[in-house]
Amino acid sequence: MAKQDYYATLGVARDASADDLKRAYRKLAMQHHPDRNPGDKRAEAKFKEINEAYDALKDEQRRAAYDRYGHAAFEQGGGPGAAGGFDFGAGGIGDIFEQMFGDFMGGQRRGGRRGGADLRAGVEIELTEAFSGSKATLRVPTRVKCEACNGTGSEAKDRGVETCPSCHGAGKMRAQRGFFVVEQTCPTCGGQGRVIRTPCKICQGSGTVQRERSLQVTIPAGVEDGTRIRLQGEGEAGGAGAPNGDLYVHIGIKPHPIFQREGAMIFCRVPVRMTQAALGAEIDVPTIDGTLAKLKVPAGAQTGDQFRLRGKGFSVYRSTQRGDMVIQLQVETPQGLSRRQRELLEEFEAEADGKGSPEHEGFFAKAKEFFHGRG
Repeated sequence: MAKQDYYATLGVARDASADDLKRAYRKLAMQHHPDRNPGDKRAEAKFKEINEAYDALKDEQRRAAYDRYGHAAFEQGGGPGAAGGFDFGAGGIGDIFEQMFGDFMGGQRRGGRRGGADLRAGVEIELTEAFSGSKATLRVPTRVKCEACNGTGSEAKDRGVETCPSCHGAGKMRAQRGFFVVEQTCPTCGGQGRVIRTPCKICQGSGTVQRERSLQVTIPAGVEDGTRIRLQGEGEAGGAGAPNGDLYVHIGIKPHPIFQREGAMIFCRVPVRMTQAALGAEIDVPTIDGTLAKLKVPAGAQTGDQFRLRGKGFSVYRSTQRGDMVIQLQVETPQGLSRRQRELLEEFEAEADGKGSPEHEGFFAKAKEFFHGRG
C-alpha cells in the first residue's frame, strides 16, 4: 500500500510553517496517543504515521529532500528517522555510492577528509527530572582541535599544508580495470587530499588531541527510559579541519520509591487505615509534580480498589499535556493494639456476627459446597 503524503497525514498545506507543523503534530499526537486509546490498533498505527511524517518535515534538509523526491528520498536511508537519507546534490550517483560504502572505505567524508567519530555517553536521572525536564553535565573523553596548529596539523599553523599532487585534493584515485573503474584511497596523502610538509609536534599532524570535555545536555520533559538525544557536532573533532562527529546521549531513569510510570500514566499504591476504609475518608495523596491531591475514599473500600486522578500523571513528550494518575488502595490491618483497642475490636466482631463482609461469606459458602460435594 502506497504511503500517504506526509503533509496530508498532518493535515497541513505544503507551504506550512514550522510552527504550523508543530501545532498540527501536537494536536494529532494527543488525539491518537496509545495512552488515550488503550487497545486500539488503528490509533496506534495512526500515531506511528503522525510521528514518521513529523520527523521527516520538522528538519529543513529532510523536508527539502521530501519536497523534491517524495518518499523516495528516504527509501534507501532507513526512513526519515535515519541520518538524513542520501544526498541528491550536484555530486550525483558517485556521491550516493560514497554515502553507501563510505564507512567501509575508512569513514571518509566528501573531499577525502576524515570526519570525527560519533561518541556515546549515558546519564541517569531521577523520575521527577524526567517529568519536569532538566539539565545534566557530562564529562566526555574525546579528541578536540589542536590549539597549537589551529587544527591544521601543520607546525606553521595556517601554512605548510599543500594540496596532494597525486589526487589533486580528492583523497582518492581511480584506475581502469577492464570494464570497471576502481576507486581507492590515495597512497600519497592517505585519503586526506593534502600533504603536510612539517607536521605539528603536539598532534603529530592529525590536527586533534585527546582531552576531556565538559558538556551540558538539556533533557526535555516527558522523556522515556532509554531515550537517545543527539548533540550534533559534539563528537570527536575531525582531523585536519574535517567536520566533527556527533554525541549521542542515552537517558536512564532511576526507579522511584513511590511512583511507577507507564508512558504518560503514573501508578501509586496508597496505604489507608482499616477505619478509613470502613468509614470512608478524605485523604491527601502525593503527585509527581510535588503537590498534594485530595482523594475521597468511599466507605467500605477494599484493598485493590483503584481511583483515577485526571491530569495528575506524567508529562507527555513534546507536549504541554499530562497523563492521568491511578491510585490503588491498600487497606492496612492495625498492629500493636492496646488492651482497650482490642476490647473495642472484639465488641465489634461480636456485634457484626460475621455479617458485613460479603467476600468472606461468599468464599466460605463456596468452600462448604466444595467439601459437601466430596461426601
